[in-house]
Amino acid sequence: MSILVYTENWDGKFKKLSYEIVSFATAIAKEINSTVTALSIGHVADDELKTLGNYGANKVLNVQDDRFESLDNKALADAVTKAAQNEEAKIIIFAHNNEGKAIAPRVAVKMDAGLVSGVTGLPVNFDPFTVKKKVFTGKAFANVAINTDVKVITFAQNSFDVIEADNNVTIEAFDPGIADDEFVTKVLDTHKITGKVLLTDAEIVISGGRGMKGPENWGGIEELASLLDAGLACSRPVSDEGWRSHEEHVGQTGKIIAPNLYVALGISGAIQHLGGVSSSKVIVAVNKDPDAPIFEAADYGIVGDVFKVLPQLIEGVKELKAQG
Repeated sequence: MSILVYTENWDGKFKKLSYEIVSFATAIAKEINSTVTALSIGHVADDELKTLGNYGANKVLNVQDDRFESLDNKALADAVTKAAQNEEAKIIIFAHNNEGKAIAPRVAVKMDAGLVSGVTGLPVNFDPFTVKKKVFTGKAFANVAINTDVKVITFAQNSFDVIEADNNVTIEAFDPGIADDEFVTKVLDTHKITGKVLLTDAEIVISGGRGMKGPENWGGIEELASLLDAGLACSRPVSDEGWRSHEEHVGQTGKIIAPNLYVALGISGAIQHLGGVSSSKVIVAVNKDPDAPIFEAADYGIVGDVFKVLPQLIEGVKELKAQG
């Protein structure tokens, strides 16, 4: 079974997420004695494309077509399907993010493939092909078998180590032959967030809830985030009240994130919130209520007044940074 990996780029550059899913695909390929082909859509320089070989890709299919800049899911799904057919791929892997979750189901339908979303590790069995994923907002795991000939999965961020390899990757120009009428999305204007760490990219996220009591108390959270080069987030009640922007709202109805470290300050931990952050590698919670649901999900918990604990956290980080 050959493996196709859809690797996203951001302004012509790959990020850790792309290298992680290539590493994951390479580990599977070793188990089944197969190869890994990465599909890159967009204007990416050859030197950048070659970095995918550093994590196990044997081949990179390079699609450079300005029409795909509209991020039309229908056209992207067609391109991935054509690439999979070209490579006779039996396993197709996407990242479990907004783009991957939008394209993967379309590809699965086109290829009569079974689909499992949010996979969190290597297959637990290859006959039948069985993968593991979180269920019940991260409270349990399920092993799901895919019995179709072609298998499509989306892989949860931060679920696999980035492993360097030493491959002489081959780069091939690829034209999926998508007709103009397949591009149904028109982009009229683009506004990009600049000057701060994006939540979906952040390795560390500092988040506040209603326990912060008001927008005027966010200075400490912003300072801690600045010290740690972290992203800023909040719970839904905070954004609903207008204390913080909806762009910072994380949870099932907001952004789904998977940082290495998630610090929840004054957040009770409703199930909808935990559903969006449960994939974090480490969760640290600060709440004065010892029975707050957040502590059930937290790896480390501090029962205390956030307005007393937060200044101590800031001072502790400053001391550590001063020590080099």
